[in-house]
Amino acid sequence: MSQEKPVRKKILIAKLGLDGHDRGAKVITMALRDAGFRVVYLGVHQSPESLVRVALEEDVEAIGVSILSGSHEELVSDLIKLARERGVNVPIVVGGIIPPEDVLKLKELGVFEVLPPGTPLAKVVEVFSRAIGERR
Repeated sequence: MSQEKPVRKKILIAKLGLDGHDRGAKVITMALRDAGFRVVYLGVHQSPESLVRVALEEDVEAIGVSILSGSHEELVSDLIKLARERGVNVPIVVGGIIPPEDVLKLKELGVFEVLPPGTPLAKVVEVFSRAIGERR
């Protein structure tokens, strides 16, 4: 009797835009890997186009972006629009320095959750687990 290995869920993590501070994104990547996710980490200076291309190539189940530069509305709007156009229908989680008044705007665009700096790693894992679980 063979036992099937559980399928590990795959997440794409990247720094969207010109922001080069990636320590938080790397910590999130490691926390998600430690929790059993497969994580594709693209690193800094990524465009919405590169995220959507890799999301398609890697068949990810969620996308996490970190933005500290203040350009979150434009970049996330572009990312969501392009993802929809190309058939990438996965939850998007945004982390970084997002003013409280912009959180609702991002959610109205279609963002699954916004995680501010200092969010406990257990909460990050829970959010991605929930995002992928609700997608299924």
